[in-house]
Amino acid sequence: MIVIYIYDLKITGKKAYNNLKRNFYYSLNKQKERFKRRTKSVLLVEERDEKEIDKFFKQWVGFIELYKIKADSIEQVFVKEEQTPVEK
Repeated sequence: MIVIYIYDLKITGKKAYNNLKRNFYYSLNKQKERFKRRTKSVLLVEERDEKEIDKFFKQWVGFIELYKIKADSIEQVFVKEEQTPVEK
């Protein structure tokens, strides 16, 4: 089973938001062997790592909005292809 976390940082004020964002992503990157990051606010986690990631997110209660989805499979529909630079 795959666990999908969807999160959004929630704090008012530009300076406070940037500080929260920096600290949150610094802490999240320490956990990066436990998840695959699909977009800036979606994590895919194997079921065996669910408790550790739950523990990580509990540190941020009051500062994030968090949703957790459990799925048996995920199908990638499409992905944006890398663009090659245009030569002049």
